[in-house]
Amino acid sequence: MSSKTTVTLPANPPPLKAESKSLDFYYGSFKALKGVSMPVYEHRVTALIGPSGCGKSTFLRCFNRMHDLYPGNRYDGTISLLPDDVDLLAREVDPIEVRMRISMVFQKPNPFPKSIFDNVAYGLRVRGEKSRSTTEDKVEAALKAAALWGEVRDRLDEVAVNLSGGQQQRLCIARALATDPEIILFDEPTSALDPIATGSIEELVGEIKQKVTVLIVTHNMQQAARVSDHVAYMYLGELIEFGDTRDIFMKPKRKETEDYITGRFG
Repeated sequence: MSSKTTVTLPANPPPLKAESKSLDFYYGSFKALKGVSMPVYEHRVTALIGPSGCGKSTFLRCFNRMHDLYPGNRYDGTISLLPDDVDLLAREVDPIEVRMRISMVFQKPNPFPKSIFDNVAYGLRVRGEKSRSTTEDKVEAALKAAALWGEVRDRLDEVAVNLSGGQQQRLCIARALATDPEIILFDEPTSALDPIATGSIEELVGEIKQKVTVLIVTHNMQQAARVSDHVAYMYLGELIEFGDTRDIFMKPKRKETEDYITGRFG
């Protein structure tokens, strides 16, 4: 762990779902992450905060190997997925399988140019699900979990881009949930949405942590305080402080964290 990192563990910590250890990441020769070691607790929401360019999204995308899609990127260190203790970054681990276990919801809603039903069923079909009835059941369950079923149950054959922005983002969450992932990554999921849609997504994040573990990147301090159980403050590719949300916002141990949260920096 970097000497610049302060990690405060809960008094009665829940089980670990994942853990990064000494994680470095390079875009070509540029070192974007520097020795990040951080716990991710099961069925909790962990918020990653920090100024633009501090490495939050880079760190998030390491968890489902998104960086593999571009040449010249390189990982050092480990991210263990528990309880089976699989190193997600190991070369022998298939990135496609990683993305089935760890889903992602992006900053802007990105529904496929398909029907609402086919959007949610996409991952199931990639995984090889052939049963129509099983697919229908899982699509319905995912839409219900994303609080969208009541709004679209009679229009599942419609093209998904006809939905409003907030509905499209909930559809993307349903698509992420359909394959029964263990972790969902959210990369600023409400930055393109209006306040009402933002509120519904935040409420949804609080509900789905009963089913999955959540990592969320946000620039919004109030949002981090509202939705998360734990907060990680990052700066210049390093993890500066990690702890319970209330402690980070009320009594951070690092002056750098306090300066950022109070608006004196960043």
